[in-house]
Amino acid sequence: MLIQSVIPKSVAPSWACRSNGRHGFASRAIWSLKLKHATAEGKDTVVTIHRSMLFTILFLGLAGLLHLHADEPTTVAKIDGSGPGWVSLGKADFAKVNSADDTWSFKGDEIHCTGKPVSVMRTQKQYTNFELVCEWRHMKNAGNSGIFVWTIPSSLESLKGPGLPHGIEVQVLDLGYKDAFEQGGKRKADWFTCHGDVFPVGAAKMKPFPPVAPNGRRSFPSKELTLDTGEWNHYYVRAINGEVRLWVNGEEVSGGTGCSPSTGYLCLESEGSPIEFRGLKLRELP
Repeated sequence: MLIQSVIPKSVAPSWACRSNGRHGFASRAIWSLKLKHATAEGKDTVVTIHRSMLFTILFLGLAGLLHLHADEPTTVAKIDGSGPGWVSLGKADFAKVNSADDTWSFKGDEIHCTGKPVSVMRTQKQYTNFELVCEWRHMKNAGNSGIFVWTIPSSLESLKGPGLPHGIEVQVLDLGYKDAFEQGGKRKADWFTCHGDVFPVGAAKMKPFPPVAPNGRRSFPSKELTLDTGEWNHYYVRAINGEVRLWVNGEEVSGGTGCSPSTGYLCLESEGSPIEFRGLKLRELP
C-alpha cells in the first residue's frame, strides 16, 4: 500500500544484486530495487532504491497495516430472531409449574418475574432442536436466574413446592452475585462465573466445552461480556443434536456436547430476585 502511494503505475520494478567479491560471490552485496519509468520525452529514467531505504519503506508499510487492523473494532453479530421460522413466546406458550400466581407477568414482549418463590414455569411443549433468542436484565444487585433447556419432565412433576428441576441450565447471573457470595472473602467463588455458565443440573449430563470449572461440570465463558444491573443483556442459544452453545451479547462464549436429555421443556427460572426478559423468540430446527 505504501509503495503504491509513492510509485507511479508506469513503474516497472527489477531487482539487482551488485557484488564486490570474486567469482560472482558477493562479499559486500548491495541489494537494490531499480524502477524504470518512462518520462514524458519517451526516455527511460532509472531510480535505484538501496537496501536500507527499501527496508525502511517495507517496515513503515507493515507498521501502518498493523496499526490499521488494531484500530478496527471487534465484529459482533447478534441473532435477533427475525426471519422464517421464528416465533415469539408469550403467555399462551407457558404453563405454571411451582410458581405463585403473581410470580410471572406478561407485558407486551416482556416477561417480568418477582423472583419469589424459587420456581420455574415451562413451555407448553417439549423441544429437541431449536434456536432461542432473548434479552434479560436483573433489577437488583446480585440477582440469580437461569434458562433451562431440555428439562427432564419427571423432575418437573416432582416439584410440589419451591425448587428447581433437572436439565441443562444456561446461567443468568447479575455481576454482583460473585461479591455477595464471597461475603467479603469468607467463601471463594471459583466454581461459577457471572458471564454465562452452561451446565447440567441433577440427573442431566453434559460434556462441557473449555474452559471448564474446577468440578469439571460447568462450561465457563471464554469471555466476560455480561453487562451490569439494570442493563439489557442479549442471549442467543443454539441447542441441536445434544449440543448446546451460548452467545452473550453477540459473541459465543460457552456450551457443551453429549447432553442427556436432548429433548425436553424450556423453563424460565425464578430464584429470589426480580428479573425481566424481553423479545423471547424460538425457532425449531430439523
